Amino acid sequence: ITIGDETTTLTLEVAQHLGDDLVRAIALKPTDGIVRGQEVIDTGLPISVPVGDVTKGKVFNVLGEVLNGDAIEVSERWPIHRTPPPFDQLESKTQLFETGIKSIDLLTPYVQGGKIGLFGGAGVGKTVLIQEMIQRVAQDHGGVSVFAGVGERTREGNDLIHEMEEAGVFDKTALVFGQMDEPPGTRLRVALSALTMAEYFRDVQKQDVLLFIDNIFRFTQAGLEVSTLLGRMPSAVGYQPNLADEMGLLQERITSTRGHSITSLQAIYVPADDYTDPAP
Repeated sequence: ITIGDETTTLTLEVAQHLGDDLVRAIALKPTDGIVRGQEVIDTGLPISVPVGDVTKGKVFNVLGEVLNGDAIEVSERWPIHRTPPPFDQLESKTQLFETGIKSIDLLTPYVQGGKIGLFGGAGVGKTVLIQEMIQRVAQDHGGVSVFAGVGERTREGNDLIHEMEEAGVFDKTALVFGQMDEPPGTRLRVALSALTMAEYFRDVQKQDVLLFIDNIFRFTQAGLEVSTLLGRMPSAVGYQPNLADEMGLLQERITSTRGHSITSLQAIYVPADDYTDPAP
């Protein structure tokens, strides 16, 4: 798409078929400068991201484009929309996941291959705790880590990168960012992009993976914005009617398969400290 004097690529994901060869699509980049009647190319393909060792030590956007340094040579890409592992492949045994933080390991021990939620209001330290966990756990873990920055501050993402470089774990981590200045379509899909990279390490390379998501509430919030743009009828407190379905599609893929796991730590913002809010 040519915008002014510059040629740039704007990726759109089709969300609704309206009939009469019309579709309603969600933009994954800012739409400034777009005019009616511009030509759009139908690729017929889902959004896909690079997977494998080439993703380590790199920062990506939702489309798998490198944000730090030069572009990488991609030998394999996976679509971000995938089915969860079948029931017969799931691992049911319980194993303690040591964090190295004594208060957590004693009072609220974590399960390997489980999902851990850090609930709290604004400014109570969820992101700081996630950063501390990345340093402690990723260093001791020795395996691969994937971080998804969903709708949070760009400054925090920058701080995280510098801390990981100092801790020596950056080269073993893939980071995917869709920060708060991005369109809602990006913030809704960025967690799926990061999860797809983590699934490759689990399913193909047979590794135990750490998946950090900050913040899962922003994923819900982006779904609300997209749902409103699509004209859907809102449900309780104005949230999207398919809130549980959207969350389930993400969470069902974060699981342990036979012998290998994705252990997920997720920061969860509680709006107005109201634990009865549907989102948390």
